[in-house]
Amino acid sequence: MSLRAYNSKRKFEGTPEPQGKVGQAGRDLIFVVQRHHASNLHYDFRLELGGTLKSWAVPKGPSMNPKDKRLAIAVEDHPVDYATFAGDIPAGNYGAGHVDVWDHGAYEPIGENGDVISTTEFAKHLDEGSIKFRLNGKLLKGDFALVHIKKDKKTWLLIKHKDEYATAEDYDSETYAKKSSLAYTAARNNERGLKKQDTGNHPPKR
Repeated sequence: MSLRAYNSKRKFEGTPEPQGKVGQAGRDLIFVVQRHHASNLHYDFRLELGGTLKSWAVPKGPSMNPKDKRLAIAVEDHPVDYATFAGDIPAGNYGAGHVDVWDHGAYEPIGENGDVISTTEFAKHLDEGSIKFRLNGKLLKGDFALVHIKKDKKTWLLIKHKDEYATAEDYDSETYAKKSSLAYTAARNNERGLKKQDTGNHPPKR
């Protein structure tokens, strides 16, 4: 697994994000979901595999309702250390904005019948465009799938399987966001709204 793309997009003297280094596997594989308000609000869904975090940007966030098929755009691998990153990425940097950990925990790669499989087999399924996994987080629990739907290799769907943890109720990830994250978004939206409303005449910039 390579972190070349991750490193090439960042100037680490200007961002608190961790530098890209391939990590050693722990006893449990980890997953993390980070709420990221950059130019647009989205959620980053990450699975540890092969010493890095395989990553997808999920615009609407994950759902515990099996009826929701959430668009997930594959992005560059991130270092395992990124799983604990939270804070502000300064303006002028790639992904500038606010990041919070929305959910985290351990996961197990599973096969078609729900049995746990090896990471080698799981990586093969990832290359083939369809993976299944069992999450044990605070918010996300049970079986999920990521399925590739286009030839561009970036467009996937994140889907909750029907199990004892699934819900039939409408699911909005923002309901479970931290108050500090919601406050940041409210301030950003308010700022944008003020700029749109400001149509007065101004002296030319010098």
